[in-house]
Amino acid sequence: MSAPAQAAALRRDIALAVAGLLLLLAWDASGADLPLSRLFATPQGFVLRHHWLLETVLHDAAAGVLKAGFVVLGLNVLWPLPLIGAMPRALRLRWWLLSLLCALAVSLLKRHSLVSCPWSLAEFGGSAHWLAHGTLAAWRGAGDGGPGGCFPAGHVSNAFALVGGALALRPVSARAAQLWLLAVCVIGALLGLTQLLRGAHFLSHSLWTAWICWTLSIAVWHGADAAAARRG
Repeated sequence: MSAPAQAAALRRDIALAVAGLLLLLAWDASGADLPLSRLFATPQGFVLRHHWLLETVLHDAAAGVLKAGFVVLGLNVLWPLPLIGAMPRALRLRWWLLSLLCALAVSLLKRHSLVSCPWSLAEFGGSAHWLAHGTLAAWRGAGDGGPGGCFPAGHVSNAFALVGGALALRPVSARAAQLWLLAVCVIGALLGLTQLLRGAHFLSHSLWTAWICWTLSIAVWHGADAAAARRG
């Protein structure tokens, strides 16, 4: 990709990240997470929490399949897949490591978060209280009185951590890059809906995961491209 094309792509990627951040902050400020989750719950809890399709197929099985995708990307570094073979090995390695980095970042943030899952709220049979702006209180203050460890969403990171593929594929095939991004967004949205219906996460938890993975991916990818350009 030429330098002007890379610069234009960087501007578009940053604009998307900024627009996403503004929309997320607006959603968080609206307090709409709780009313939305109420649609799928009773005072005794979330009726679909253990539904076989949501829990067994779209959570457990889907997580296993997507984690296998990380293994395939690792193998792709040594034995390139069709189409991806046109990509230099160094870029295939960067793609794989970036995916692992996104998954690790979400996992670490989630582990240290003070925000609890919807099913842990007292309103739905748990012990936590609702935080109107949970995002802002995720890692400071007294938390919500519940177990915490529920922000950002971990399950959807199995899909959104792979978003860097859209950046990696651009020099090879713009069409493939677009299809990859679409697939990641569709699968991520399905997993996010699954967790929303089960009471495992508020909608914002999944959206923040998508934003974190996208922003981290563009920062690392474009940063590595800039460093490579400076080396000549």
